[in-house]
Amino acid sequence: MLRRVAAVVVTLLALLAAVRLVAPADGIAGVRRQLAFLRDRLDHGAAEDAQKLYPEGYFFLYALYGLAQVDLGNADEARWALTRLEDPAGRAPFDAGLIPAYGVFYQGWTNWLRGGVLSLGEDPGLRAQFESSSAALAAAFDAASTPYLQAYPGQAWPVDSTVAIASLRLHDKLLTPRFAATVTRWLDAVQTRLDPATGLMPHQVDAATGTPQSVARGSSQAIIERFLVDIDPVFARSQFTIFRSRFVVRPLRLGPGVREYPSGVAGRGDVDSGPLVLGTSLAATVVTLGAARVQGDARLAGALDNYGELVGVPVSTPGSKRYAGGLAPIGDAFLAWSKLARPWVVAQPALTPALSFWWRVPLLALFALLALLGWIPVLQKSVNNGQTGR
Repeated sequence: MLRRVAAVVVTLLALLAAVRLVAPADGIAGVRRQLAFLRDRLDHGAAEDAQKLYPEGYFFLYALYGLAQVDLGNADEARWALTRLEDPAGRAPFDAGLIPAYGVFYQGWTNWLRGGVLSLGEDPGLRAQFESSSAALAAAFDAASTPYLQAYPGQAWPVDSTVAIASLRLHDKLLTPRFAATVTRWLDAVQTRLDPATGLMPHQVDAATGTPQSVARGSSQAIIERFLVDIDPVFARSQFTIFRSRFVVRPLRLGPGVREYPSGVAGRGDVDSGPLVLGTSLAATVVTLGAARVQGDARLAGALDNYGELVGVPVSTPGSKRYAGGLAPIGDAFLAWSKLARPWVVAQPALTPALSFWWRVPLLALFALLALLGWIPVLQKSVNNGQTGR
């Protein structure tokens, strides 16, 4: 009896895994439940807890929650998150003496969310604030000798400036266009400072010159690919094609994942990438789901979505949904933001997929094998009993 019960349990687990791998994910309904979980966690200090683990943990948890609410059209919740970024706790990790004040990371993400909230409904006060903050960002870029402004004193990451420039493009879509020349100069400067090893934007640069100091990395590149579409669709398409060929892999020929370092380059994980498993970064993989959606790669986005439902071990209730037991709310925030991804400025045409249509077959075969192995002890016992009876 115990053998039969164990075999049934293994079979049901294998069947559940196969369904999660093949069936469409629960989409917007699931994300709404994720955001309900996140709101509860935020109300109970999750952002403050995240700040103890990650340099921008507080900021990112509120920012991503707000951005996901913009994509759902929930203006009140998105504005609530924006106020948390604008209060002293949101600015605390950043240096007020930088140009722009508090650095390009803080100003870029905050301005992007500010524009998103404004896109949901006219608000004269918010409009004036968006105008002012966009003008300050543009002035900082125009005055700089490098396309990459500082996020912290003496430190610059291209991903942060990419978000900020995208917010200027969003400004010019929503309000009277003002910043086309700034964006054009930025793009020209970026294309002369690409990572020579990959042809992509580098992970970190010299703050004074914008010269690459490190190879392109998955954790930042996935975010860059998410925002480049709204800046220049043509450049974005060429960058994403390279990124997909150098970073998207199938370790052990199983599900898709995203490497932290380009194929052929070894490196260690850090606070940006998280722990690396066979060279892949969970953070980069989650954000690439959103990048694939905005870049028009529906097959890759669907594959990453299904694979996340499999390995993320989601737990759902009628009112909430969380991954990995809800132990890392910031991971749920990145995933919710990625699942809802859509261009805010410019739509990108569909992209010819690179991932095979049959990528699920090895995993489905593995699940079938596990189910079969679960029944072998039962069959052996039956055979032994039959032989004893004769």
